Amino acid sequence: MINSSTPAAALIVYSREACHICQQMILELRAQQVQKSFDFEVIDIDSDPKLVALYNERVPVLMGLKDKQEICHYHLDLAALDAYLAKIR
Repeated sequence: MINSSTPAAALIVYSREACHICQQMILELRAQQVQKSFDFEVIDIDSDPKLVALYNERVPVLMGLKDKQEICHYHLDLAALDAYLAKIR
């Protein structure tokens, strides 16, 4: 159970609207939120040419919002997510 006194980590998923692996990562992250304290926002890279240049062929990319550290890309790496969440606590 999530401790409500612990602030949630903030993450970003850089994705594309019509990307099935992006949608899969988002679904898996939502499932993980039941057990782990984090929030995430989804940003469509196609709305910003700079983001397209950075992440074009690598989406989805999961990053920490505050430190801009990449956690994983293509598929959700649960071990990397857990390590990241433990590190920022």
